[in-house]
Amino acid sequence: MATFLYRLGRLAARRAWLTIGTWLAVLAILGGLMAAFATPPTAQISIPGAGFQTVLAKLGREIPAAAGGIGTITVETRDGKAFTADQRAAVETTIAAWEKAPHVQSVTDPFANQKRLDDAAAKVAGADRKLATEEANLEFGHNFLNMGAIDLDKARAELARLERAGQGDSARANELRFEIPHRVKGNADLAARLREGDRKIADARAGLAVGQRTLALSDGLRFVSTDGSATMLQIQFDQSIPQLDPKVRAEVPRIGEQLASDGLRVDYNSDILQTRSVVGAGEVIGLALAGVVLVVMLGTLVAAGLPLLVGLIGVGAGLLAAMVATAFFEMNSMTPALALMLGLAVGIDYALFIVNRHRQQLLHGMNLQHSIGMATGTAGNAVVVAGVTVVISLAALTVTGLPILAQMGLVAAGTVLMTVLVALTVTPAVLSLMGERVLPRRTRIAHERPQRRFGRGQGRWAVHVTNHPVAAIALTVVVIALMAVPAAALRLGLPDGSSEPKDSSAFHSYVTIEKNFGPGANGPIVAMVTLDQPVAAADVSARQLEVGERIKDLDGVRQVVPFGVSADRDTLAFQVVPKEGPTTEATVELVHNLRELRNDLPAGAHLGITGQTVANIEIAERLSAALPLYVAIVVGLSLLLLMAVFRSVVVPLVATAGFLLSVAASFGAVVAVYQWGWLGDLLDVSRPGPILPFMPTLLIGVLFGLAMDYQMFLVSGMHEARAHGEDARTAVRTGFRQGYRVVTAAAIIMVSVFAGFVFAHLTMIRPIGLGLAVGVAVDAFLVRMTLTPAAMHLLGDRAWWIPRWLDRILPNLDVEGAGLRRSLAERGIAGDGGYAAEPGKVDAAPTPVGGNTDAAPALVGGDGAETWHDFERESAGVGASRS
Repeated sequence: MATFLYRLGRLAARRAWLTIGTWLAVLAILGGLMAAFATPPTAQISIPGAGFQTVLAKLGREIPAAAGGIGTITVETRDGKAFTADQRAAVETTIAAWEKAPHVQSVTDPFANQKRLDDAAAKVAGADRKLATEEANLEFGHNFLNMGAIDLDKARAELARLERAGQGDSARANELRFEIPHRVKGNADLAARLREGDRKIADARAGLAVGQRTLALSDGLRFVSTDGSATMLQIQFDQSIPQLDPKVRAEVPRIGEQLASDGLRVDYNSDILQTRSVVGAGEVIGLALAGVVLVVMLGTLVAAGLPLLVGLIGVGAGLLAAMVATAFFEMNSMTPALALMLGLAVGIDYALFIVNRHRQQLLHGMNLQHSIGMATGTAGNAVVVAGVTVVISLAALTVTGLPILAQMGLVAAGTVLMTVLVALTVTPAVLSLMGERVLPRRTRIAHERPQRRFGRGQGRWAVHVTNHPVAAIALTVVVIALMAVPAAALRLGLPDGSSEPKDSSAFHSYVTIEKNFGPGANGPIVAMVTLDQPVAAADVSARQLEVGERIKDLDGVRQVVPFGVSADRDTLAFQVVPKEGPTTEATVELVHNLRELRNDLPAGAHLGITGQTVANIEIAERLSAALPLYVAIVVGLSLLLLMAVFRSVVVPLVATAGFLLSVAASFGAVVAVYQWGWLGDLLDVSRPGPILPFMPTLLIGVLFGLAMDYQMFLVSGMHEARAHGEDARTAVRTGFRQGYRVVTAAAIIMVSVFAGFVFAHLTMIRPIGLGLAVGVAVDAFLVRMTLTPAAMHLLGDRAWWIPRWLDRILPNLDVEGAGLRRSLAERGIAGDGGYAAEPGKVDAAPTPVGGNTDAAPALVGGDGAETWHDFERESAGVGASRS
């Protein structure tokens, strides 16, 4: 591999304009294909076999009107007073305009809905009062009947007394004989009327009870706030909102703008306002910070611009290719943002490794063209291994079985692979055109020579660390452990409107609903009950009440609203409004209780739940379940790769343990900021909440690749120094001194790029940006540059132990490029530093990958031009390079 890369670097350098032109043509072709075939990204997330998707699909078949996406809109008066008649008319006019917008099925009228609710409550209350009056009248009638019965008994008793006294023919007896039949008939008539009244009252009371029970299900439901200053309305589309064209969704806010002139404020939930742009101000700031670091390190704007150019070309090609592929699949809006973040970071760093190696070789007197080839063959070789490591760790996301993670991993992996190709070709080409301008002007004029081997600033940190290895290890572990403490409280969940920026319309809409209509109104749950046998039309209300009351009895339910019945009356739909917000633990518990309720329903009734809140919870649970398998694969891959690179068992164990420490610290920082709210005002965290469920898996995959980069560029120098005669402990200091500058600069650049995404316009990407920034900083400065050298120094030769059988079966990756120098020596071509190495002694002048070449011996000029063509013809048969 090193020999091939040497030839590739020389070829790109000799054909510089052709190389650059080829990449520009690739960008132009991909741009044209994207314009012709690409489809916009979507925020929709689908999980094969997910329960919420199955229920939603069935609901769409049974009750089509209930299956479309629903967006929520809030309208408020700016003065905080109740809506005026003119303002209500303006809202109703706007609703009519929204109903005519493309793909809109219906828009609720909050004033009409509130009036119906109020009228229904008033009707029930009026009916209750009327029934109470009628019941009082009936009670009076019953009392009157009882009194009549008593009077009748008295009359009969009096008549009997008169007859026993021999006064049966008296006037009084005759009067009683006349009155008693009439009283009997009157009492019978009154009793009949009272029985009919009782029946009617009972029926009315039963009907009233149904109305009261129905109202109780939705008790507290409102569409207009109690003070009349805010309304909540829903707009239903004929398909899910993420699937809608951005122009369709943009039409809704455009229509709503007309309400501003009426003194009204209109806000929309995050579903309607989903953004699909990739680059924002935060990303630009991060890129600018990376540029500043490059200028400070390289000392010249020209040299600093090269890594930025490579990063931008690589990301451009990768993202354009990914967007072209959207002609065949639907891309999530987070996917290009992640690819952009990773592509920029690794593209800049990989180019920096090659540029740094080339600059050091020029300072040692190596010929320009030969130096470009050597930098590509050595530092470029490590770039390939590091890049492939990142690609494999990202591509391994496919093993989770979740399409969204597989898509993110593959697109990001493709972008990283593209940046590697660009770094290996564009970097040599531009270096050739730059010539010696890659060095600062002062350096070129003064012909500065390399500094002394152990001068001030030349890896003094490694000396301090290795002088006190136990203390260094202990302090590092304690610091990282403290940073990782919050990670124990990690709770996963997809964000809602409360995570949007405080000045955003989506956040204001969320807060308005929470304040005036209850937090659960921001994330209602859809419950669907299917029946084995259709219910009779007359029994629909009773069945809805039966099921609705069982749902209402669950802890955490605020309201249950029946809203749909299938045409054949075997499917009932309900809207369940939780007491708390969509991302709270109480709502998560409610979703679990709803799933368990299916076992308690009457025979023949089956419950399913769906909706955005349910989808978010189920997706989070599925992603969490996939995490252990992925971690096992990444850790196993880490061990095998490092064993192959460093021919050691202990070094990979130390490296992997350090990687896990970095991950824990990264998780801790994300939880502290986004879940606990620490530094929330500084980092623009609107409201703490659960962590994006993609974050742990993506963070582990990306940090693994980057951690192995730093491990390779530092420990490979230690490995090579020991291979060339230094004792194990001295080799630690030598390797550190030779690689720490470029690793420091690379880490700062990555932290800068990732930190820029902490303020990304796409709020879901922010925790990932912070996690990667903290993870890279901890891994580079605490793990790789403190813990690792201390542990390696403490272990000594034991760090490089490996069983012979394992050494034989592992591939030799030769990241230090020893095979390349051997090939050059055998061909008589000038080796590192421009001197022609004697065959068999080429390894006498080691130059670690990506490192400083201060340790090289005195050098003389030479370019190997006399033997280059011979090498070009014959190197394929040399077989000296093993990688």
